[in-house]
Amino acid sequence: ILTGIMIAGFIYFSGFLMAKGEIGVNNFFSFLAAMMLSYQPVRSLATLNMSVYQAAAAAERIFALLDRESKIKNNPGLPGIKIKNSNINFENINFQYDVGSDDAVKNINLNIQGNKVTALVGHSGAGKSTILNLIPRFYQPQNGKILIDNQNISEISLNSLRKNISLVSQDVILFDDTVENNVRYARLNSTQNEIIEACKLAAADEFIKNLPEKYNTIVGENGLRLSGGQKQRISIARAILKNSPIILLDEATSSLDADSESKVQNAIFNLTKNKTTLVIAHRFSTIRKADNIVLMSKGNVIATGTHNELLNNSKEYKNLYEKQILN
Repeated sequence: ILTGIMIAGFIYFSGFLMAKGEIGVNNFFSFLAAMMLSYQPVRSLATLNMSVYQAAAAAERIFALLDRESKIKNNPGLPGIKIKNSNINFENINFQYDVGSDDAVKNINLNIQGNKVTALVGHSGAGKSTILNLIPRFYQPQNGKILIDNQNISEISLNSLRKNISLVSQDVILFDDTVENNVRYARLNSTQNEIIEACKLAAADEFIKNLPEKYNTIVGENGLRLSGGQKQRISIARAILKNSPIILLDEATSSLDADSESKVQNAIFNLTKNKTTLVIAHRFSTIRKADNIVLMSKGNVIATGTHNELLNNSKEYKNLYEKQILN
């Protein structure tokens, strides 16, 4: 309203001056055009302070994160890990998160055999993901030690440890780049033929060939242009390309439909062949094929064995299995 009144007043006053011959018509229209063009930039100044406050609040959070000292650092002076059989042993492991009052895992003693598939099962909050995250040292246990081929992972180079581990989780992180570069992220010096071969083994090549620019297709921010199953297969292709001796699978098929899950399961079979694999899955179609199954409850290991052994000897495992079959 104020803007309309101002423009109307300006036109009236300018008309009065033109009638008296004090300004010309060309000067009037030049000034009017300049005023209308400057209106929006001047108006935006009113909201500038809001943008500044929002940026300052975001910067404060970002700088707080950047300034936070990492508790787990790579020490280049430590020796690199030497993988032979890739056996993983947990010895008296206790771990508590900073925000919790109880231990997430308690007195864990666990032997994960090399070149075999071990599955972790149990209700939500049982400590399965904590066990998985301790192996690449995303967290440091308060007590106990984790050994890979009798080497304490706290006494070896962090970089060498993580180079020998591939992680496939339900939350796939993709960059706003081509399919080829997203897969190459696992091993930056890989050739295009190696990437294509990895995608074939991951059952990703079939859908990539149908994309507009095939391997040069931009996937969008965090894989926006791909389905959940397609993103998962690209993640598996990364792990195949990395070719690490230890594979960690964290709910890799939890959000997929039946058709996508079948393709991803076949890709996982190619990925885990002759590798030490630790898998978390709620679907027993994945679990029952494992060489060894670890049943967890409230941070404790309560039973271990094959699928048939646990069905016969563990009431808790049998209840979990029957509930899923009925559902």
